[in-house]
Amino acid sequence: MATSVKGYIKAGTLEELKERGCMVVTGGGHAIAVFLHEGQVYAVDNRCPHMGFPLDRGSVKDGILTCHWHHARFDLSSGGTFNPFADDVCSFPVRVFDGEVWIDPEPAARDESKHWRSRMEDGLEHNIRLVIAKSVLGLQASGGDYREPLGIGARFGTTYSANGWGAAMSILTCTANILPQLHEDDRPRALYQGLRHVARECAGKAPRFAVEPLPTGETRPEVFARWFRSFIDVRDDEGAERCLVTAIELGIARQNIADMIFAAATDHIYLDAGHVVDFANKAFELLDHLGWETAGQVLPSLVHGMARARRSQELSQWRQPIDLASMVWQARAELPALLEQGKDRYGEWNGADSLAAGMLGDSPEEIIEAIKKAISSGATAEQLGSAAAHAAFLRMAHFHLSNEFRDWDTVHNTLTAANALHQGLKRSPTPELLRGVFDIAISIYLDRFLNMPPQRLPDAAASRMPAGEQLERLLEMVDVRQQVEESAQVVSGYLSGGGDSEKLLATLGRMMLREDADFHSFQIVDAAFKQYGERWGTESGRHVLVGLSRFLAAHSPTPRAEGQTYQIALRLQRGEEIYQ
Repeated sequence: MATSVKGYIKAGTLEELKERGCMVVTGGGHAIAVFLHEGQVYAVDNRCPHMGFPLDRGSVKDGILTCHWHHARFDLSSGGTFNPFADDVCSFPVRVFDGEVWIDPEPAARDESKHWRSRMEDGLEHNIRLVIAKSVLGLQASGGDYREPLGIGARFGTTYSANGWGAAMSILTCTANILPQLHEDDRPRALYQGLRHVARECAGKAPRFAVEPLPTGETRPEVFARWFRSFIDVRDDEGAERCLVTAIELGIARQNIADMIFAAATDHIYLDAGHVVDFANKAFELLDHLGWETAGQVLPSLVHGMARARRSQELSQWRQPIDLASMVWQARAELPALLEQGKDRYGEWNGADSLAAGMLGDSPEEIIEAIKKAISSGATAEQLGSAAAHAAFLRMAHFHLSNEFRDWDTVHNTLTAANALHQGLKRSPTPELLRGVFDIAISIYLDRFLNMPPQRLPDAAASRMPAGEQLERLLEMVDVRQQVEESAQVVSGYLSGGGDSEKLLATLGRMMLREDADFHSFQIVDAAFKQYGERWGTESGRHVLVGLSRFLAAHSPTPRAEGQTYQIALRLQRGEEIYQ
């Protein structure tokens, strides 16, 4: 009998294996299940790759090993799975010498990054959230950065959605945007949730087929801009998409492409309640993460929604009892002259806070006039966008709980559109996109009834509780429903007491990620983080985070099912036994 076989461990004798049917041995950091089936010996990792159940408690029939917990099935000879929700189980080389069974506990190493990229695609294609969570963690453990899962999700989400860019792609982009502010161990959780939304939104959807660029000799950016805006104006998404694809393929500068898209997004009043500008802004933010080389995949996905969008000049509330749409058209028409008046003082204006307060007024004429005065006084496009975003967050901070619950979304839509306009104006500070300030201001005006009466802002006095305890208290509060004012007071007291804003942002991010966060939750966290980043330590910054905390508290707690799935994946990665 062999006393040793180099590189192998002894599992036992063939007679013992015949008697037991299955034996478990340890070696190389593995628990290995050894089976005798139809005269052949096989060895596989004893942990089911699905959720870690011991495979020696399973059964073998016709060469198929079945796990008895969730009935994942595996080819016993190779370890390959028949069920996408599981994974291939690791198999080990076996030798039989002189009636003894020997196992090689160190099989050839697999390419972990390649494996988890493939599994991520499986999870997205089959909408399997545990596989998505495992893949995010696996890619992180294999040394990849966040762009790997982000890129896989972006390709999938922009391909398998015939209607183009939707809420899930915005959520995915939001997760990438907020990663730097999150606790390190919350970052893969955020990516998982973003990818999970992409898989769910694309499930069962037809793919979006790419169009070929025009065989044209035209290369002038201004011509493509005219064509594109004209096609969007007449709701011809096919013509607009081919125009955009051609412009990108020809290498027209990204600034020209951005200006073209944002101009079309504001050629009509407040398209789809601001979602068109918001989606366009998110698409460009995604390109900031993935690189301009992906523009040909990402940007055409915007076109269908832009062409089919609802135009607010067609809506009754923009026409009756006051013809708000006509007021906006008139202000837009005056914009070139206003910019000309203010060009010699451009950048000298400093009335952002007073303009934001004025946008909360109840006279649309006065609101429009205040914006026009700011432009003629030299206000920059970014300053105007910032003032509109501040005003929109004030609406959220003053939202009264006597309103219907769904009215949170009304205020939220204006808020996220205002943030998108502000971010877009940094990228494309053109007169065309600046027209959107008037649209946002009127939407803020239309939301005024949700501040009647206005909810009092929380006391600005510093809390006496230690800063760390305040953050713990904030998380504890949202274990109970409707702790809206209480959470806002904690945030306000923390900031007034000089608490670390970075830690507060990370806690607010965790506050969202613990829940089954939806489109609106990701949007407002992303918007608030951006807006607070520009108002760090100021009173307007306090308004932003008070508004954010109130919204999150109003929508907590949820069943927290997404977090449960993520925790299972995390425990499996750590090697914990979750079946006991």
